[in-house]
Amino acid sequence: MNIDSAKSHGHLIAPHGGELVELRLDPERAAELKARSRDFPSWDLTSRQIRDLELLLSGGFSPLRGFMNRRDYEGVSQEMRLSNGLLWPIPITLDVPEAFAKSLKPGSTKIALRDSEGVMVAVLSVEDVWQPDRKTEAQAVFGTTSTMHPGVDYLLNKGHDWYVGGRVETLQLPTHYDFRTLRLTPSDLRAEFARLGWRRIVGFQTRNPMHRAHVELTFRAAAQVEASLLIHPSVGMTRPGDVDYLTRVRCYQLLGSKYPRGTAQSGMRSFEKIMAARISLSAAITRARATPPTASRSTGRTKRRSCSASIKTRSASRWCPSR
Repeated sequence: MNIDSAKSHGHLIAPHGGELVELRLDPERAAELKARSRDFPSWDLTSRQIRDLELLLSGGFSPLRGFMNRRDYEGVSQEMRLSNGLLWPIPITLDVPEAFAKSLKPGSTKIALRDSEGVMVAVLSVEDVWQPDRKTEAQAVFGTTSTMHPGVDYLLNKGHDWYVGGRVETLQLPTHYDFRTLRLTPSDLRAEFARLGWRRIVGFQTRNPMHRAHVELTFRAAAQVEASLLIHPSVGMTRPGDVDYLTRVRCYQLLGSKYPRGTAQSGMRSFEKIMAARISLSAAITRARATPPTASRSTGRTKRRSCSASIKTRSASRWCPSR
């Protein structure tokens, strides 16, 4: 496990919880788990679960060290607090069917987590297995139990009935074949900000293609505080009927030419949670993984400290003078 303290990038704000936790293994431990994994039960992750796992592994959900155990899940659902008292707005859980859940032994079972191609990307050490009250969770997280809400519909009608919680160890990040240069981890991005001397950043999150009005809005927001600009859309499922992310990201890339050279760039964040006040707060927290202390302006739905996980940046000397 790699833990990056805030001291390594002194001009950036500390990650949420005070440390940036990446669930990476040293080669010796990874080889050991691979050798033992033939005896582990396997779970083939859904698309949604892969998105959550990737944010856990890369540090996007730092300081979480795995899928929530029951104590953390209940604290977050009821009070928006982890068991250690840290603010956390939404449950990060691994849902599985009853038969698989009842085959697991908390405290001893390890699960090989596999992607859609059957590749083992991580190992979960089972701490808790339980059947949650998903209607109560829906009411707490989404503010409704109506299945007209797509988030509630997924939770109640498409997700599995049981949850498994425990620490996760990474063997490799999930593989992507598109926009690879935009998929930097939080620690990669913090290092890039430090290298470029970025000290002020305005972040703009959107789930739709940008229009010229958005370009002007973001330009003015950044110029007003002499900041660099991060355009940071969510990818994965956002809301039924939304424009697919491939089209959206290409639009953001094209619009980069509309900004002064070296002042803005598009990025992307794998996130698959839908429409709720708590989820807006979660988006703000994930962006705090890589933001400098003076990052300031919200131009999207929620106020936030700009960015987080996955972006390729350029120098922004015009808006970001040395301090």
